[in-house]
Amino acid sequence: MEVQVSPTGMACKPIEKKAGKTVIRLQHGDLTALPVDAFVFYAKEDLEIGSGYGTAIQSRGGASIKKELEKIGKIKMGEAVITGAGEMNARHIIHACGPKFQEPDLEKKLRECVMSSLRTADKVGLKTLAFPPMGTGFYGVPLDLSANVMLDCMKSFLEKGSSLKEVIICVIDYRDYVPFKKKMDTL
Repeated sequence: MEVQVSPTGMACKPIEKKAGKTVIRLQHGDLTALPVDAFVFYAKEDLEIGSGYGTAIQSRGGASIKKELEKIGKIKMGEAVITGAGEMNARHIIHACGPKFQEPDLEKKLRECVMSSLRTADKVGLKTLAFPPMGTGFYGVPLDLSANVMLDCMKSFLEKGSSLKEVIICVIDYRDYVPFKKKMDTL
């Protein structure tokens, strides 16, 4: 595997671990450009696509995604829904509603969000799924908490058997990479 360098100049070496028959990979890159069956988008209850990855989804994916989301309407905290990915490399987007800022039961809500994403992918038989560090951007979920919850959920879910053959955690910089690498080293 090729070592990628983040914009900060730090090396983000891809790391792989197995959980059941599934490979979990930590890598650096653009989540919305990956050629996967689906990637996860950290959604709001109203399913309005905002900024950050939302901007990339809207500009790269086209209008079909927004139309699908309008038909779905709203989701509850911890739920996940799947849409097409329009004109992007991925075939689908899983929109998962997770906690924001310092709301009560942050860890429990994040766990529900990640597990719903995995169950949704498994339910439709996806083979490859990519996640960003869930909630760590605009919504302020601490990186260590996100890394611990995500990888614990993935390990416990995937060890029971899944259609998923590969789950990717795609980080955009070294700051995001460090806590996920630290947690993966303990798996």
